[in-house]
Amino acid sequence: MARVLIAERVAEAGLQLLRDAGHDVDVRLELSPDELAEAIVGADALIVRSATPVTADLLAAADSLQVVGRAGVGLDNIDTEAATARGVIVANAPTSNSISAAEHTIALLLAVARNIPQAHAALRAGRWERSIWGGTELHDKTLGIVGLGRIGGLVAERAHAFGMDLIGYDPYISEERAAEFGVEMMDLDQLMSRADFVTLHLARTPDTIDLIDAAMLERAKPNLRIINAARGGIINEPDLADAVRSGVIAGAALDVFDDEPKTSSPLFELDRVVVTPHLGASTAEAQDRAGITIAEQVKHALDGDYVPFAVNLSAPGLSEVVRPFLPVAEQLGARFVRLSGGNPRTVTVTFAGEIGGFDTRLAELAVAKGLLSQIVDGPVSYVNADDLARAHGVEITTNRSTLSPLGFVNAITIEGDGHSLAATSLVPSGEIRIISIDGITIDIPPNEHLLVLVNVDVPGMIGRVGAILGDAGVNIDDMHIGRAHEGEIAIMALATTAPVPESIMAELAAVEGIRSVRSLDLG
Repeated sequence: MARVLIAERVAEAGLQLLRDAGHDVDVRLELSPDELAEAIVGADALIVRSATPVTADLLAAADSLQVVGRAGVGLDNIDTEAATARGVIVANAPTSNSISAAEHTIALLLAVARNIPQAHAALRAGRWERSIWGGTELHDKTLGIVGLGRIGGLVAERAHAFGMDLIGYDPYISEERAAEFGVEMMDLDQLMSRADFVTLHLARTPDTIDLIDAAMLERAKPNLRIINAARGGIINEPDLADAVRSGVIAGAALDVFDDEPKTSSPLFELDRVVVTPHLGASTAEAQDRAGITIAEQVKHALDGDYVPFAVNLSAPGLSEVVRPFLPVAEQLGARFVRLSGGNPRTVTVTFAGEIGGFDTRLAELAVAKGLLSQIVDGPVSYVNADDLARAHGVEITTNRSTLSPLGFVNAITIEGDGHSLAATSLVPSGEIRIISIDGITIDIPPNEHLLVLVNVDVPGMIGRVGAILGDAGVNIDDMHIGRAHEGEIAIMALATTAPVPESIMAELAAVEGIRSVRSLDLG
């Protein structure tokens, strides 16, 4: 059972998912930074939203933290670099608010086009200002979409229903992908000069801060209206206020600001600017999705599994062919260290069979995670395994082959320091089997407790080993014998129900004909 510290309000369905998994859910809301630093001691996971700063100092105060979950999309409040250095996974819920954010963008688009908030406020104040607040149609107008990710794509789909012409800018999206949304791609300068409306859907990064400034606004048509429901700081707010005030553009609608919460700004004084207090994800549905999604990510991390939405894991998506091999790869790495008897310096990992035709980067990280878990003190995760390997002088190289190995559809083999270990995942059960030790074919499930003996292949050896273990009260769960091609050397792999004491291993090693005794236990 792990302790999960909840620092901000998260959907109850997400909290229940963690409780059902057997974890201790510790809800501690509205803590001061000092109180949070005390509360994080002993926590295995931390879940926040956007209001809690997860700083390097806070991470340093944590003594057992494995994962930080952000119940939402943005990560401005989390020091991801400091978390990565400590092997802490940072995960978010990137798809949770996509629909809500896209719908809010469309709401702002309509509001700024038809001056709905201004007319509403005037009428509430007792003024019938029908002639003042006439607007413009969306039909046949050009919408420039800056950023064609999930939310930008959803906005494009909805804008089509209004009969808008769509143009876009996104250096990471191909023209073919944009064409699926019905969007004509171009550079940002062209987009600004052609669009009647522009909507932003970008992350806030050093490259996007002040992306829309006075110079960029000067390129726009005077009837341009710009919408930002993505992240504050992408538009230079003083430049935008000047552009609207002077008539360089016709108006703006903003849900996000360069610093939040914000209750005072020159923009708030302009009639042609519509503002909302960061409501893009503020729907019941989005909050439920965010809570459930981030709970699932935290559970994956606490289980030692691959975390699909880990933002500090530089690896590709996980194919369904590779997925079953993550636990195989991690176990193999851990057991190989035990087999080789120490800290292997050079390790070669071979992915053979069907798996060899896929991107195995995550499986390679799983091998490194398993290896380093037996070598270093402290947490090892997918996010810091590579760095720890380099720091401890472990060089891991990878080979891939589509040839079927050892009669199996797939296999992973680790070699180094004169030893080798291979395993597979059986289809369709997913059961892991060790299929080769030091080049000798074998077939045994990798129980928690596994003893490997190399011996001269002579009669009576099995009986002697069994007698010694029986006298010591060690029960044998499973056993398999493999023989070298020369027929002189055999490997005996025994799965036992309990660890074999060092004294019994020494007694086995002293038996005439036994060349070596190794425990491949995990832990």
